[in-house]
Amino acid sequence: MKTQIDPPTVPVAISDPINARILAISEDRIQGFSADPIGEISRLSGVDEPTVIARIAAMLGAGVIRRVRQTLLATSLADGALVAWQVPAEQLNSAFEFMFREDPFSGHVVIRSTDGNTSGSRYRLWTTLKVPQGFSIRRHCEALQRRVGAESFHIMPAKCLFTLGVGHVRRRHIAPGSMAEAPAEVTSTDVVKLSPGQWNVLVALKREFSPSEIRRDLWLPRAAEAGVSLDEFLSIGRELSSMGVVGRFSTFLEHVKPLSTGEKVTQYNALYHWAVPAGRELDAGKQVGRFHIMTHAYWREGGPEFGNVNVMGVAHGSDKGLLLEHKKAIDTHLAACGMAVNYTNVFWGGRSEIKPSEVVPTKYLQWCLKMGIEPETMRV
Repeated sequence: MKTQIDPPTVPVAISDPINARILAISEDRIQGFSADPIGEISRLSGVDEPTVIARIAAMLGAGVIRRVRQTLLATSLADGALVAWQVPAEQLNSAFEFMFREDPFSGHVVIRSTDGNTSGSRYRLWTTLKVPQGFSIRRHCEALQRRVGAESFHIMPAKCLFTLGVGHVRRRHIAPGSMAEAPAEVTSTDVVKLSPGQWNVLVALKREFSPSEIRRDLWLPRAAEAGVSLDEFLSIGRELSSMGVVGRFSTFLEHVKPLSTGEKVTQYNALYHWAVPAGRELDAGKQVGRFHIMTHAYWREGGPEFGNVNVMGVAHGSDKGLLLEHKKAIDTHLAACGMAVNYTNVFWGGRSEIKPSEVVPTKYLQWCLKMGIEPETMRV
């Protein structure tokens, strides 16, 4: 009688050494549009292409990687803002659910708290919002306010970006104070107009990949989906990248929720706030953005509700005390640069859900009709 041998399984834990090498590159190192992202991940990680394909597909299928996609610099495609919501405590979770499940234009949805009753601490629900070109962020927020019963909301558009990445696996062992040799570059948030042909390719480009779609020639099926040749698809992809509307090819892990393996990528999500003197925002942001722990950093105006904060940044980690040490290192560096900080705070993330914000104008029209809203009333 033959002994049955189970087929070999592909390791999916992020602690697996090969997976860790792949993820350290695939999370946020393939910047812009690449005609061959799998080849780039293989080259930079030192893992052969068949293994890269097998491991990413297996981690995606197991739910360890939550999505694989070509990201967009959505701030260049649609008006966007960070929105803080004041919601009655008894409605906080239902408001969270609506923003996450029913509003495709709200991306990050996070319940935040502060260490004490500080400026803005009554704003518990935070979302990132992108509203497609031609429509109004404020009118969209007013519609959401009526839906979820929010008492008030505060809109904070990004005036510019200093850091935009993920790299949780890569950042797990970064020491406080670790930073780049040069200040961060400034990225504009000006909205770019696209042609119908560019929108057509972008829609196919940005769709998430399923496990079965992880393959060597990733873009060939997407070119067919867009109804163009592969050469034309790649050409338009490069155009979009040069126009500053394409972010990175990325494998996304859960931020806080346990993975299917039981592992946690991070435990804490810290939103740092700094208020620096008017006119010094770019100088401060470029210094904050050079610290390797930062996943996002940007110039946003918080106004009096938030201590007139104007530089914000996000960092993730498994140790709250260590994240405070990272912030202390940044504070010390700002002081050494002669940068006065008039106010600072940390908003800690609790329950969170992350999804890409929809930016296609036709999708907005469909959403309005689904919500029983006359689309013309939502225009700028």
